[in-house]
Amino acid sequence: MRFGMFIPQGWRLDLVGIDPAAQWGVMRDLAQRADANTDWESVWVYDHFHTVPLPTEEATHEAWTLMSALAATTSRIRLGQMCTAVSYRNPAYLAKVAATVDLISGGRVEMGIGGGWYEHEWRAYGYGFPSAGERLGRLDEGVQIFKQAWSTGSATLNGKHYQVDGAIVRPLPLQEGGIPIWIAGGGEKVTLRIAAKYAQYTNFSGDPVEFAHKSDLLREHCATVGTDFESITRSANFNTLVGETETEVQERLDELETRLTKVIGADQAKGHVDSLFRNSPAVGTPEQVIENLTHTKDLGLAYSIHYFPEIAYDTSGLELFEREVIPALR
Repeated sequence: MRFGMFIPQGWRLDLVGIDPAAQWGVMRDLAQRADANTDWESVWVYDHFHTVPLPTEEATHEAWTLMSALAATTSRIRLGQMCTAVSYRNPAYLAKVAATVDLISGGRVEMGIGGGWYEHEWRAYGYGFPSAGERLGRLDEGVQIFKQAWSTGSATLNGKHYQVDGAIVRPLPLQEGGIPIWIAGGGEKVTLRIAAKYAQYTNFSGDPVEFAHKSDLLREHCATVGTDFESITRSANFNTLVGETETEVQERLDELETRLTKVIGADQAKGHVDSLFRNSPAVGTPEQVIENLTHTKDLGLAYSIHYFPEIAYDTSGLELFEREVIPALR
């Protein structure tokens, strides 16, 4: 199994209490820490503008600005977003941005791309909120523009959603064949079909039952469009919190809930922690997490990407994961 980790950027209220002037330093230092540790293949950011589970006044740092900054301040580790919302930026423009970041990084960019879902920020930024069908139509056309731009240096498409006419994207990305494309989401009829057509990587639920189901559907779509199913690496994201004992795990969860309560109130904090962490397969003692992830690995999970909610404040749980979990699964 290969491993990636998310860098806290504020979207999930993971920089609360840290002065905004100091937040970039925290993010940079964690990325450089991962860069120096070959257990980690990649670091990731989210492409969002407003915090969750509620929009707040807390900072949410912009994804592609961070990508460029991380490209310039790391040297080995691969850099991705999980995932860029295709409608937030014109795809030809985004192809140009990503190619530039790939050059800055020395050829280390991954393109995570999806249809987008967070209605509040869509409307707040004036993007409207089109139907799921339209959002996924934009995703399909956007990826077509990426692939053309990164292979030929220009893009032309007279699509239903996007029209570009000889958009020049030079210089090309450093990576031969263009930047690897990750299609994020498990939509059964459309998203997985788009993934089958274009993706080198997919990203959907790490729950074993759902992972197996989505994998079967992806295999069917691959057969329909003529793609080798085994050529697509399947990944999943995990909310991750590890403690030496079950008591320590509970203490870490309680600390997370307390920190969130200060910003969004007790009820929202409890609901957020209960729904996303207390039943996560990557929350527990090292032995429990290894057992859970091994189950999904046996179903074809090849790449796990981990979000640690506490690492801006305390890296001891991260260190425990590196020391005990990664060696058992690698």
